[in-house]
Amino acid sequence: MSHDDKPRDPPDIAEVLRNMLQQGKVHVAYPGFAAANQDEPQENPPPDTHEDRLRAIREFQLTPREVRAYLDRFVVSQEEAKKVLSVAICDHYNYVRRCLETEDDQQEYAKHNVLMLGPTGVGKTYLMRCAARLVGVPFVKADATKFSETGYVGYDVEDIVRDVVRAADGDPELGQFGIVYIDEIDKIAGTTAEGGRDVSGRGVQINLLKLMEDTEVRLIGQTDMLAQMQALMSMQATGEQPRRTIRTRHMLFIVSGAFDRLPDIVQARLGHGRIGFGEAENMDAEDRTAWLRLAETRDLVKAGFEPEFIGRLPVRVALDELSIDDLTSILTDAEENILKQYQADFAGYGIELEMTPAALREIAARAHAEKTGARGLMTVMERLFRDFKFELPSTTIRHLKIDADAVRHPAAALAAILKKDDT
Repeated sequence: MSHDDKPRDPPDIAEVLRNMLQQGKVHVAYPGFAAANQDEPQENPPPDTHEDRLRAIREFQLTPREVRAYLDRFVVSQEEAKKVLSVAICDHYNYVRRCLETEDDQQEYAKHNVLMLGPTGVGKTYLMRCAARLVGVPFVKADATKFSETGYVGYDVEDIVRDVVRAADGDPELGQFGIVYIDEIDKIAGTTAEGGRDVSGRGVQINLLKLMEDTEVRLIGQTDMLAQMQALMSMQATGEQPRRTIRTRHMLFIVSGAFDRLPDIVQARLGHGRIGFGEAENMDAEDRTAWLRLAETRDLVKAGFEPEFIGRLPVRVALDELSIDDLTSILTDAEENILKQYQADFAGYGIELEMTPAALREIAARAHAEKTGARGLMTVMERLFRDFKFELPSTTIRHLKIDADAVRHPAAALAAILKKDDT
């Protein structure tokens, strides 16, 4: 949040409350729903200003339990993943703090870069985004499929480091401590579907492992003419030579992917493979997650990753498929959940939205059938409320109660409401 010396109008109370809610400084309990961890003291609110963020890094004092407690407020289930990530984050930023205290960043240290394995929509990105917000460091996400080996086609791997600086409002000092999250990493495995060698994927891995260790990256890409012109104009205006590079030694790298082929490779290694084409399609999600937990370095190498690349990812954790109970809890317990968003949408039209427990359970069941994790909740609720949002703002309806039958038959429920409003 930026500050200036200009006089400001009195703050809007609604905006103040909204910001406090987003920062976890207040909690709102909707009737009939439990607020997540509302009884726990919030002793470590996320750093707010730019100066606060740098100070929080220099004086990092969070414990793994404190980090996990914060993640519990936003992410349902995934207990093992939250524990593993909490330890990795604390180890990494404790090391960063020691380097800053001693002004010695040449200490030998194996970075706790993380590999997360698991299906889509189970909270991988959200976990890391929340963790970065707590620590106060910039966070950038990219899909590995966008990367190219040379940078002339696609997305140069070094561009993601420059994006971290942009996320730090252009400050390389803060950017050097950022968290880089790369999804769909399994898509650049150096083996094609036909079993051949994917040279491009291997090249991207080699370039990424340099970043994950310790390297200098130019702040302005060679092909970024606009940034080069801006730097030149800035130098002419200030007379100071702008910083040219940023070091990745203190950046934490997290990579993730669904790794659809990996459970079959693990099965074959352990002698549990069964003969038959399409075996992967016959395994349920719970079994596949169990096999992912048993994956070793040799399995990942067989899946097409370079040993050196996998070696830069010492912290590994498999995430669980979300159950119907988990999806229901996301709607009732997690902060910043999609239900609150829809309640706010209807409130904008002066309509109070009420959901019965049975309705929430029905939505969770339908989202589970979508096989897209928590993203399925948005799909189901958008389909459910689309016509309600269109019709009800033009009526005198000020209270909308949705039960399980309305979730199953939304058109009939809406028709009954409109008919009652006309009488």
